[in-house]
Parts: sequence; C-alpha cells; structure tokens
Amino acid sequence: MGLLNRRAGPGPREKVEKGNTILKRLGVQARPAATFAGGASRFRGEIWVSKDGEEINGKSVMGLMMLAAGQGSKLRVRAEGPDAAEAVREIEALVASRFNED
Repeated sequence: MGLLNRRAGPGPREKVEKGNTILKRLGVQARPAATFAGGASRFRGEIWVSKDGEEINGKSVMGLMMLAAGQGSKLRVRAEGPDAAEAVREIEALVASRFNED
C-alpha cells in the first residue's frame, strides 16, 4: 500500500486536550480527586491536568488535591494514547456533573 492510499486518522499516540471549569461548590477535594483519578486510571493512555502553569499526573489523587482547584478554577486536561479522546470525554462529563456530588 502506497503512502497516498493510507487513511489519515488518530494513531496509537492520539493526543487530545480540553479545558474544563470546576463547577463543584467545594472544588476538587479528596473525594472528587479520588473519583477523577480512579476514572482516569481506567484508561491506558497518559492523562495530565494543568492549572496555572502547574501540571500533574491525572491518575494521582495527591497531585489533583495539590492543584487546589476551587470552584471556578480552570483546568486543562491532556490525554495521550490509544483511548485519549474517550478519556477526555469521560473526564469532561465527570467535571460537568460536579463529580456526581452537588
């Protein structure tokens, strides 16, 4: 198969980024951080979360808590790997649902 006949599309190292605003009244405390990290850990790819120039591993409860993301905080979620788009969609839904708590 020649180069012109190959289908363009996401490969095994797909990269997806999305901004999210924390809506939960009390922000990302221990329970929401654990929910976030647990959900992120289900995916094979890497998940990174950044706030105000600081970036942490999205699969780390402690890292998420250290971001001190209160209500209204802007988080940037970046996922890389074969399931990056699905991971970002699920995380976006979790944040939008206020971590299923409020």
